Amino acid sequence: MGHFLERHCDILAHTNEGAVPPRYAGSVIDLHTHSKFSDGSDTPSQLAQKAHELGILALSLTDHDTTASHEEMAEACARVGVELVSGVEVSLRDNEFPKLQPDGSLGPRNIHVLAYFLPLDPASGLQQKLASLRHDRDTRNTALVALLQEHGFEKLTLEYLSDLAGNVHSIGRPHFARAMFELHPEIVGERNDQTWNRVFTDWIGNEGKAYIHKTSMSVEEFVDSARGTHTVFSIAHPLVNYVEAPNSSSIETTMPRVLGSLRERGFKGVEAYYGSNTAATRSLMVKITRDAGMIPTGGSDYHGTYKNDVALGYGKSGDLHVPNEILHELKAAR
Repeated sequence: MGHFLERHCDILAHTNEGAVPPRYAGSVIDLHTHSKFSDGSDTPSQLAQKAHELGILALSLTDHDTTASHEEMAEACARVGVELVSGVEVSLRDNEFPKLQPDGSLGPRNIHVLAYFLPLDPASGLQQKLASLRHDRDTRNTALVALLQEHGFEKLTLEYLSDLAGNVHSIGRPHFARAMFELHPEIVGERNDQTWNRVFTDWIGNEGKAYIHKTSMSVEEFVDSARGTHTVFSIAHPLVNYVEAPNSSSIETTMPRVLGSLRERGFKGVEAYYGSNTAATRSLMVKITRDAGMIPTGGSDYHGTYKNDVALGYGKSGDLHVPNEILHELKAAR
């Protein structure tokens, strides 16, 4: 399997770049999207309408740390005939696979996890963990505002960010980036794709000057909170989480061991059909996922205008196609 990725390089969508079909012809789903309830630009109603117009059969709205969007999304999806899968995306620590830190030490690895068919009752154990994660996010955002002000972003306030996001609990890093451009172009420059990416690299990304570490909640703590429910866990964009320089060799060396560990800790899915990977990489990840006895889930990771190069359903390379059969497998795994 060593040259699997290279043998599939011709499958890339670059030959059809920009020519996104107006509607899907086949049975496809998108299980990784975001709305204004976290760091997306669309309302749930807008998201459901776009999915319907594209011919997407099923959708999961996986806002960060919250299912507050579910009621509006359920009503919107019912209106347009799109099946909704309840979902959420959370940031957790994986202590089983330490990561080299900027100071040269080894520390916990921050990963993103998707949970499907989760309980919506606020009193449930999993929802209590989500409330804890939201509190951590609010505390971190307050500290980030103060740190950026110390670095010269004096006009940036929590109130300004709250207005951008719709409420204080929905503030995410894209809102910080937008505010930095709107309020302090003399520091970050005029907004374009290059300067937008540089804001994350230089300032608020994982190694930026104003980065503040996320929650210390472990994978095990969060997964254990769902015991006795029908929740299905999938690891989001696994290569972003676990492979520092992805290529066919590093993927094949790293991912089987990672997936084996995640499976033992309660995961049933792997986001093998990730919207920002090439077709060749997705094919390789599907094979590795199947070899691990897990379900290859998938989605675009759509954020609307906050990720202009990522299309709902189609992903970043424009050729994402998550088969509807995956949803049947996830339902059977509950």
